[in-house]
Amino acid sequence: MSASQNSQRIDRWIWHARIVKTRTLAAALVSAGHVRVNGERAGQPGRAIKPGDILTLALPARVRVLKVTGILPRRGDARAAQDTYEVLEARH
Repeated sequence: MSASQNSQRIDRWIWHARIVKTRTLAAALVSAGHVRVNGERAGQPGRAIKPGDILTLALPARVRVLKVTGILPRRGDARAAQDTYEVLEARH
């Protein structure tokens, strides 16, 4: 992993990890306060996250708690996306 890939904007990561369908939706989720990083509100879509961070996402139908395990340089297929996080908890 190069130095430029040690972190990524949270909205890009959420989109690359296929948590939501568009980057616009990812940015809106963060801006609305529905995403926490290590227990604190993310605040801005441009906030950087890195492997090891714990994300709590309040999605419309459920809450997901994910551990970031990787950063993708671009959005790939679903299998690659699933390799970027570990599910710690999912509540409906």
